[in-house]
Amino acid sequence: MTAAAQVGETRALLESLVERIDVGIFAVDRSATVVLWNTFMAIHSGKSSAAMLGQNLFAMFPELPRAWLEKKLESVFILGNNAFTLWNLRPYLFRFANSRPITGGLAEMRQNVTFLPIRFAGGEVALVCGTVFDYTDTAIAQHKLHDAIGALHQEKDAQAQLIVKLEAAQNQLLQAEKMASIGQLAAGIAHEINNPVGFVNSNLQTLKKYCQQMLQLIMTYQGAATQIGDVELREKISALTQTMDIDFLQEDLPDLIKESEDGLLRIKKIVEDLKDFSHVNKSDWQYADLNAGLDSTLNVVWNEVKYKATVAKNYGVLPAVECLAAQLNQVFLNLIVNAVQALDESKGMGTITLATGHQDEWVWVEVQDNGLGMSAETKKRLFEPFFTTKPVGKGTGLGMSVSYNIVQKHHGRIELDSLPGEGTRFRVWVPVKQAKMVD
Repeated sequence: MTAAAQVGETRALLESLVERIDVGIFAVDRSATVVLWNTFMAIHSGKSSAAMLGQNLFAMFPELPRAWLEKKLESVFILGNNAFTLWNLRPYLFRFANSRPITGGLAEMRQNVTFLPIRFAGGEVALVCGTVFDYTDTAIAQHKLHDAIGALHQEKDAQAQLIVKLEAAQNQLLQAEKMASIGQLAAGIAHEINNPVGFVNSNLQTLKKYCQQMLQLIMTYQGAATQIGDVELREKISALTQTMDIDFLQEDLPDLIKESEDGLLRIKKIVEDLKDFSHVNKSDWQYADLNAGLDSTLNVVWNEVKYKATVAKNYGVLPAVECLAAQLNQVFLNLIVNAVQALDESKGMGTITLATGHQDEWVWVEVQDNGLGMSAETKKRLFEPFFTTKPVGKGTGLGMSVSYNIVQKHHGRIELDSLPGEGTRFRVWVPVKQAKMVD
């Protein structure tokens, strides 16, 4: 076979390959006139090779990004280097329809396009050949992968939120169990205190009776002392009377006994308040006096209050409320302690006002202080689990969250009114009777 024949056969083979390959191939000269347009390009563009050859590329495809493509082609003509564009940066050059009706997902074919310089006889670049590779399947797969990764991230975020909620619920449960344990401990201590208080009170009453008899006897002796004939004995009695200060003892001894009786009564009242506050034997829904519950709670935390604030009471007449009394007492305790901690100690004794009232089928309990108040951000986050404005180690951030959940459990609500520097007012509303019992 002659060299000319071999060249001809090779050219025919190349032309056949260009037409049959599943890659778009086109070529343009410096004026963007089309000189090559293979079968792939004809099929996907709907424009045959005969219709395209000799035509201006931009005239035939006005939707092409002309300014960008002219700059890209000119750089290849001048520099003689390959250039390219990737589908993930520029989805397509030619707006070819996606021919995948089954897989679907994209309306247009995604394309990688390479621009190759063509030189004749080693001279300057005469043509630029563009190869259009169909990357639609890759794009669809990558989109699906991105969607799957996004779904995984959403699931992960949802799981993270669920974990936070579970941790909050667990901590609230632990807080509730802790308060139940404290209530049981308080009730046990109250019971144990009752025994010695009982016999001390009994002994004190007996001692009071004995003292009254002894004082009566001493007064009788004092009246008869002047009738004693023995001068030396009278002087001895007089000296003892002055040394022991009998007159003072006669006045002070009844006062001491009275103060001791008052102290025992206070201990007895504290014991009763501890028992009322804990309500260990009243874990079911029962009717309770919220005024009494508020008083018993105040007495339990009185040591926290008495050195920092004066307490004003403005109680209304309340009907008995169907509730879990121990849990509502926990709400009152949290509100009172928060009120104390909100006071500005630099201004001296603060004021805490406790008020109650009754409206229609609802009762309300209010705790108000004249302390530091709250910012809008603090009010917004106040009932979030673990949110606290206290220093590290001074609070768990669960008190108000637990209180909110207890009130919600009673089908009630908490109203908050607070401004920085003007104090805070909490009002807890609960229905007199539960419309639906809650576990």
